[in-house]
Amino acid sequence: MTAPLAIAITTGEPAGIGPEISIAAVLQLAGSKPQARFHVLGDARLLAQRAEALGVSEAWRHLLSGGHAVVDDIALAVPSAAGHLDARNGPYVLSLLDAAVDGLRAPHGEAPRYAAMVTAPVQKSTINDAGVSFTGHTEYLAERAAVPRVVMMLAGPQPAHDNAMLRVALATTHLPLRAVPDAVTIPLLLETLDIVDHDLRRYFGIARPRILVTGLNPHAGESGHLGREEIEVIAPALERAREAGIDARGPYPADTLFQPRLLRDADCVLAMYHDQGLGPLKYGTFGHGVNITLGLPFIRTSVDHGTALDLAGTGRAGHGSMVEAIRCALAMAGHAQGHRHAPAGAPASP
Repeated sequence: MTAPLAIAITTGEPAGIGPEISIAAVLQLAGSKPQARFHVLGDARLLAQRAEALGVSEAWRHLLSGGHAVVDDIALAVPSAAGHLDARNGPYVLSLLDAAVDGLRAPHGEAPRYAAMVTAPVQKSTINDAGVSFTGHTEYLAERAAVPRVVMMLAGPQPAHDNAMLRVALATTHLPLRAVPDAVTIPLLLETLDIVDHDLRRYFGIARPRILVTGLNPHAGESGHLGREEIEVIAPALERAREAGIDARGPYPADTLFQPRLLRDADCVLAMYHDQGLGPLKYGTFGHGVNITLGLPFIRTSVDHGTALDLAGTGRAGHGSMVEAIRCALAMAGHAQGHRHAPAGAPASP
């Protein structure tokens, strides 16, 4: 019998909704996912308090005693109250991420403890107020994994197409708009497309991903009248990517690309900057979207929202995005497992 896939769930900012959406999602999924064992990383006492606030204390204790889920207890620096930030717990939040990353690595040829990690939202300001320079999960995990570049991709269901997944990757992420044109270069686009193509094959079982690429300027530059980046940078990068065996098409005008009929056969859209790609995706999928970091040597998914301090401890926070993030991590881990066991030259499992 195949061993259950161990999924690490970091519960994020203790004053936010992370602990409770982690509890709610695991309670929802544990019975229907016998192939998984959920490791909830966080302060056990805090989690018990949030379970009580949600009115699910008995169900939570029963779940833990049954073995489908376990709390990997990591102590808070100071007690945490819902909705009230405390910079003294900034290092605690990072310790959750560090524990998950350590568990995803295979020491001395042994099997890693976890098959994937799922992250609840963190409060960047609290970590920075604690004296640690922190720009986000994505950058922190890339540094911990010692990889030069990762790619942010968000995914969510398209109701117009029987909930087929819409995936949007970003060439640049958290940059001021005035810095984006200089950041979009041929080497950056080639590296990004290579990461997206590789991970769609490895973790999503797509034998030949079809990637649609946006332009940078309105109307994709209007043949150079509204900007020349499409002519001088994006189109040459796509041509070189196709020569390398990547099915990358475009550049397409971003204002018309996000239509169901155009996306019907696409596996991913590559957008040039943050709001260009994530605005349309979040409009259609918010609350059920998944943030996926590509290019890491392990699987990481996350929710598509923040800490929602005003909802923490109230029981009103939706946990749909956390459910989808866990489901996505499980599916990716399953594909990766099949990919490792496939004969040389064999396609990834569908």
